[in-house]
Amino acid sequence: MTNNSRLSKKIAAIAESATLKVDAKAKALQAEGRPVISYAAGEPDFATPAHIVDAARVALDDPKNFRYTAAVGLPELREAIAAKTARDSGWAVSPSQVIVTNGGKQAVYQSFQVLLDPGDEVIVPTPYWTTYPEAIQLADGVPVEVFAGADQGYKVTVEQLEAARTDRTKVLLFVSPSNPTGAVYSPEETKAIGEWAAANGLWVISDEIYQNLTYDGVRATSIVEAVPELQDRTILVNGVAKTYAMTGWRVGWMVGPADIIKGAANLQSHLSSNINNIAQRATIAALTGPQEPVEEMRLAFDRRRRLIVEELNKVPGFECPVPEGAFYAYVDVAGALGKTYRGVTPTTSLELADLILSEAEVAAVPGEAFGPSGYLRFSYALGDEPLVEGIRRIQALLSE
Repeated sequence: MTNNSRLSKKIAAIAESATLKVDAKAKALQAEGRPVISYAAGEPDFATPAHIVDAARVALDDPKNFRYTAAVGLPELREAIAAKTARDSGWAVSPSQVIVTNGGKQAVYQSFQVLLDPGDEVIVPTPYWTTYPEAIQLADGVPVEVFAGADQGYKVTVEQLEAARTDRTKVLLFVSPSNPTGAVYSPEETKAIGEWAAANGLWVISDEIYQNLTYDGVRATSIVEAVPELQDRTILVNGVAKTYAMTGWRVGWMVGPADIIKGAANLQSHLSSNINNIAQRATIAALTGPQEPVEEMRLAFDRRRRLIVEELNKVPGFECPVPEGAFYAYVDVAGALGKTYRGVTPTTSLELADLILSEAEVAAVPGEAFGPSGYLRFSYALGDEPLVEGIRRIQALLSE
């Protein structure tokens, strides 16, 4: 009997999160005293804004927060999320169309669970966040990758999507701004894709977790704002982790048609019940309180974005398009492969990432985590000094 046979086939087939794996390896090396600089985790280095933390402290003094609350979320938070959805996504929803989840990751998981039957296909624009294919397969769905490289700005076209569509296609996954690429679809591109999805009767799951982190005057247009007729066939997933530097608070949400949200509520009532009440109270403060700290963080990300792209494009064999959103730079490293560095000749981005970690003590996530090989993802959600130091170590290594 093998170890895998002790697990169900479904669970045995799950791959560990590649981004968390690389980040854990970097932290383990740091704990050994090695000066590793990690670009692996998509986690702001800022502290959660003070007024949000203060709201949590106040909540600790109220015993009602120590009890079970509704599985779908606190009424005040659902109202605040509905207001944000109307403001930022152009969709006027009722609080009853909102369910609060344990982070955006649970929202993604539940969205696929409520929509997919065995064999249903989901079109996944690629490069993709590493969790999407796993969440689709856990719902017995089939991910269908549609790849767009650096030459397309990492954005798929309607023609590519149509070529991938079959009679088993049920859902289009739409992510703008993107993790891992930082690509943002223009309003015109978003509308064209939305109209295609509507014309073909598809559902859309739109991950908007980075919608407030855009640069150069770019706005992330929600697909339900671009094509309102999709509102009855779309689930929006979102959360406070990235915009408000609240990754550890674990608060996300789903917004969608009432019957879909009711199904998700039934699932969540058995899966996790209510989200931590203290974190929910803090999230109310995040969404309804002062937004100046958010803008300060966004401006810092913008500065780092321009800096990291400039430095990455100085590395021999690297090509880094300018991202318009999120806090990632996604580098085409094909020009650096097949060459020998310190006796090692990497032929894949995984091998190159291992070389950079061992020889330059810099951690980046290889493209294999997000789709095809040949790319590296760098998060620039870290301080300015380590950001520059890490890239210069890579410059030195790959210039030898």
